[in-house]
Formats: sequence, structure tokens, C-alpha cells
Amino acid sequence: MSGPAAETPSAIQICRIMRPDDANVAGNVHGGTVLKMIEEAGAIISTRHCNSQNGDAEITYTSKHSVEVQVHVMSENILTGTKKLTNKATLWYVPLSLKNVDKVLEVPPVVYSRQEQEEEGRKRYEAQKLERMETKWRNGDIVQPVLNPEPNTVSYSQSSLIHLVGPSDCTLHGFVHGGVTMKLMDEVAGIVAARHCKTNVVTASVDAINFHDKIRKGCVITISGRMTFTSNKSMEIEVLVDADPVVNNFVKRYRAASAFFTYVSLSPEGKSLPVPQLVPETEDEKKRFEEGKGRYLQMKAKRQGQAETQA
Repeated sequence: MSGPAAETPSAIQICRIMRPDDANVAGNVHGGTVLKMIEEAGAIISTRHCNSQNGDAEITYTSKHSVEVQVHVMSENILTGTKKLTNKATLWYVPLSLKNVDKVLEVPPVVYSRQEQEEEGRKRYEAQKLERMETKWRNGDIVQPVLNPEPNTVSYSQSSLIHLVGPSDCTLHGFVHGGVTMKLMDEVAGIVAARHCKTNVVTASVDAINFHDKIRKGCVITISGRMTFTSNKSMEIEVLVDADPVVNNFVKRYRAASAFFTYVSLSPEGKSLPVPQLVPETEDEKKRFEEGKGRYLQMKAKRQGQAETQA
């Protein structure tokens, strides 16, 4: 994996026509479909970089054992030629040895065009590293099914999906593609949001999908979603992925991934609608609500700061 510092290369582009089965009942492309495409692009770029002595990919930051990839998604009306930016994402990858998948390899460095670029990347690296450490305490938090829930409570919209991991979900080495997991997580989050609102809902943003452990072929995964917070026009859903290696009695069920999805409610005309308020009942639900409120206010302040900077 060692080699000379890499020059900053050009970005990769993946083009695909959106089809009816990529959209929900209102005709909007599933957020999970976009997430899967984002992860595929990120995986190609980071794999090329780590397997090339010349760094044949565009990377925004590298640490000793990880790669940051930033992906922009553009939509294009092929009839009119109109283009617009629809999604942005930052992904982090780690290279693993083909001989020992539990061994993390070193990443070839890149040469930055300016010193500030490296400093900015280091700050993002430290921030995501801290956030991942803070989410580990949730790994024992199992979402249990609830009977006869009350409307607009957490239990009313809580949903789960059980999926048997097959060969088509996996890489050549038998581990689930990150994009497959992300798509399933978005599907569950969408069900939770639709149950809560009873309207058309769309993914507004995803707050740091954390992959805590690898998922192997043959595992049964349970993707659980629950509402954590609502503002006037948005709702936050926590999604947890638990893996159960049913063919291996020596490995217990474990937390594989977690994330917070933000959804908005839309009218048939595509206009933003007010969101029914969430009624937290238990102390844990009230605590998660306040934590969600904190994330909401932090993101709101960040977006206002970006808008003022651009102005």
C-alpha cells in the first residue's frame, strides 16, 4: 500500500436514467436509491486510490487509515438539458487486506493544492471520528415491537424490516455493500415517516451513517426505525441495523450500522406541509427528543451560516 504521494486526480461520474421502480408512489426518486448510487461512486473512487501507486482518483482528504470522498449528485432533464444539484454527501472508507479482512491497511497520501485544504480535511476527520465514538453507546439499544400503540407516539410509527443477506447484496469477498445497507435503512425511515404523517414524504438529509461492523453473507439483518424528533416541517428518524449470524453459533447478534434520517412531508403539488407533532412518552423517548432537537438546531444554524457566507 505504500508509494509516492498522489496527485489530485479528476472525479468519477456515474450516469443512470431513473426508472419507475426507483420512485415512490408520488413519483419522487427514493432517497435510498440515491444513497446506493452515492456509495457506489465513493467505493469506486476510494478503491482505485488505495490500489494505485499513483492515486488514480480524486480524494478530498486522507488520514493514515481512511479516505474521505465527497460526492455531488446532479439531476438532468434529458429532454430540456436542465441540470441542478440535488444531493451532496461525504463518505469515509478504510482499506482492508484481501488476505485478512480484519486488518486495516495504510492509505496512500495525496498532495493538496493548498495547505488550507488539508487543515479543513483534518477538522472533518476529527469531527466524524468523535461522532462515531459518541454513537457506540447505542449499540446495546434494541428496538422492541410495541402492541396497540397510540397515534403520534414513537411506537405508533415504529417499523422494522428483516432481510436475509444473499450473494447479490455482497462484494466478491462476501460482505454486504454499504449502499445496500443504506438503501434498506432509507426504506425503513420512509415507512416510519409515512406512518407518522399519512402523506407523501421525501428524504431531506442523512446525518452520518455509521458502520460499526461488517455484515457477512448469510446473516439475517433487522433494520429498525423510530421517530425521535419533529419540528414544524421536518421529522428525524433513528435507524438501527442489527446483524444476526444465524449460521454461526459463536457470534452473537451485534449492531452493524446506525444513522439519523430527516424527512419532510409534501402535498400532492409538492409543497411543504406541517408535520404532526411527536408525543414522547417514556423517559428514554423524551431524552432522544431533546437530543434530536439539539441536532436540528445545530443543523439549522449551520445552514444559515452557509447561506450568509454565500450571500
